[in-house]
Amino acid sequence: MSFFKKLKEKISQQTDSVTQKFKEGLTKTRNSFSERVNDIVARYRKVDEEFFEELEEVLITADVGVTTVMELIDELKMEVKRRNIQDPKEVRAVISEKLVEIYQGDEEGPSNLNIEEGRLNVILFVGVNGVGKTTTIGKLAHKLKTEGKSVLLAAGDTFRAGAIEQLEVWGERVGVDVIKQSAGSDPAAVMYDAIQAARARNVDVLLCDTAGRLQNKVNLMKELEKVKRVIEREIPGAPHEVLLVLDATTGQNAMSQAKQFSEATNVTGIALTKLDGTAKGGIVLAIRNELNIPVKLVGLGEKMDDLQPFDTEQYVYGLFANLVEEA
Repeated sequence: MSFFKKLKEKISQQTDSVTQKFKEGLTKTRNSFSERVNDIVARYRKVDEEFFEELEEVLITADVGVTTVMELIDELKMEVKRRNIQDPKEVRAVISEKLVEIYQGDEEGPSNLNIEEGRLNVILFVGVNGVGKTTTIGKLAHKLKTEGKSVLLAAGDTFRAGAIEQLEVWGERVGVDVIKQSAGSDPAAVMYDAIQAARARNVDVLLCDTAGRLQNKVNLMKELEKVKRVIEREIPGAPHEVLLVLDATTGQNAMSQAKQFSEATNVTGIALTKLDGTAKGGIVLAIRNELNIPVKLVGLGEKMDDLQPFDTEQYVYGLFANLVEEA
């Protein structure tokens, strides 16, 4: 059975609305990426060095990342040789296959959030200002609530003007309380208060906002470490997730942010926002392959339920939807 047929079969077992969200959310990347791949395939009669050179350029334009692209091209060349592929059309399925392999490694299916029943789950959000951190927290609170979990928000970004109010607006919108102190107060003290409140109310998940002033990097990172220490002291083993929020539209700039934050704090996953607003959706693969951090959540639109758990197969389907549907 061909790769696209297998993918179609797997996708058909999942919820239609999720498949539709990935398909719509990746429209810009698909239009740019798939169309250019199809253009190369149509122009070449055989799979030769020039074909691979053009393909390399398309992948780099999609922000797959130079290191990842070089590895991918090498693997494609070996696979094409091994299967004795002559027709450029057949390479499209091999590209999709390799994209799934690069992302998943030995793992199957989506990278789920580390949330367990019967404990207070603490999720710490980090990231620079303007990437959509507060919106992501609000949308995740909504998602968890619809799954029947009780949620509390901690307004730990006490420095940015309006940050506390912005989180409160989201809290009201999704019907979740926000634990806060006055602007300029110690974020670690806010976390302490939030943990006590979450315990007293027997809450399932505590979502913690933090400041994101990267220009003041040393202070910011010290602050994050202090926040983490307070959380760990109160709840051994917490935070259970440290999610780095990145804006997909910034491409390689998001990669450098990921490097800086993962050096300073133990980032366990990425929440990638605005994937629907960019043609550079290949950044997902670059992050996974070069930094070895799983993308756990993706923002696929403006609506409240457009924050989705990242799923590699849905992602590859989003990139090659037309070919999968034809299979």
